Amino acid sequence: MPKGYNRTQISLHWVLFIIIIAQFVFHEGIADAWEKMSKGAEVAFSPLVAAHVFGGLLALVLVLWRISVRLKRGAPELPAEDSGITKLAAKGTHLGLYALMILMPISGAVAWFGGVEAAANGHAVMKFAMIALVTLHVVAALYHQYMLKNGLLKRMMKADQD
Repeated sequence: MPKGYNRTQISLHWVLFIIIIAQFVFHEGIADAWEKMSKGAEVAFSPLVAAHVFGGLLALVLVLWRISVRLKRGAPELPAEDSGITKLAAKGTHLGLYALMILMPISGAVAWFGGVEAAANGHAVMKFAMIALVTLHVVAALYHQYMLKNGLLKRMMKADQD
């Protein structure tokens, strides 16, 4: 097991974070377009819609790359002082985040390109799960860094030497 993350892992983490935040902040354009389409109206080209679609597809490619790097290189162990339940929660949160980073772009693409209402509904439900897991992930990282003072957050800031 590596002691820290490498530059690729760190870069992919932060780029995905930025893309995911942007997807949430700028989702109104595609939500409005979907509403119009579902009522049978014609939807004109919109840069915000295109950015959301391409942002989702980019996120999917990057998370698959991130998973590939993790499978090949591994990830650092969770802090030894963490309890079993804390480690289980961390692993569950990471697994959930990876699943959502794959399923959300797929469901969005199926909804947008295929006009599948069930995929759009699933995409909307997953949005709330993503918000919850990202919030939990951030709070846990900050708790480790500033309350437990175990340097956990620094692992995602400074690359381990490969």
